[in-house]
Amino acid sequence: MSEIEEALNFDKNFWDKGFYPLAGVDEVGRGALFGPVVAAAVVILKDRKIPSFCDSKSISAKKREELFEELTANGHQFSIGVVDAGEIDKTNILKATMKAMKIAVEGLKFEPAIALVDGNSQPHLKYKVESVVKGYKLSLSIGAASIVAKVLRDRMIAELDEKYPGYGLKKNKGYGTKEHIEALFKMGPTPHHRRTFKPVAEIGGCLWQ
Repeated sequence: MSEIEEALNFDKNFWDKGFYPLAGVDEVGRGALFGPVVAAAVVILKDRKIPSFCDSKSISAKKREELFEELTANGHQFSIGVVDAGEIDKTNILKATMKAMKIAVEGLKFEPAIALVDGNSQPHLKYKVESVVKGYKLSLSIGAASIVAKVLRDRMIAELDEKYPGYGLKKNKGYGTKEHIEALFKMGPTPHHRRTFKPVAEIGGCLWQ
């Protein structure tokens, strides 16, 4: 049995118990120094072509884009939640992540019978929620959510890279690479940098308007 078949069967076990529709939920950008945390909720529909999703961390950006287009072309449902750097600093990254997940699930066109959330934390929802450690590998719906969140956040960061050149954002996606950190000390942070994250917190100031 292939990994995709195993991931689909993971979800089908919930479907067979009456938990349909099922929303897979995942986030991206939690450890970045720059930009928002983005969560996605995805509902795989039984009567549509099942997408060939897999772990978003193990495939190329081009392949992620192809899988994202496959998802949308076949009419499967998704929604995203975005929490910006300012709010991350005002609360903390865990609370911001849970808020992004909540926004994503509540933005779906129809209410899920259950939400499967990647990791060991879960947002407060009015639906049944279950945490799945390494869910992006185990569940087809969570794997799909990881693809959607990654693709759409990468697009957001690429747009911001044009506005704030010099940090290598399109390449590093806001994470703390050597190039990014060196640029921070040279140019200072932008309004989209997370001021409570090191080394941004050590630099202070803002040279961008």
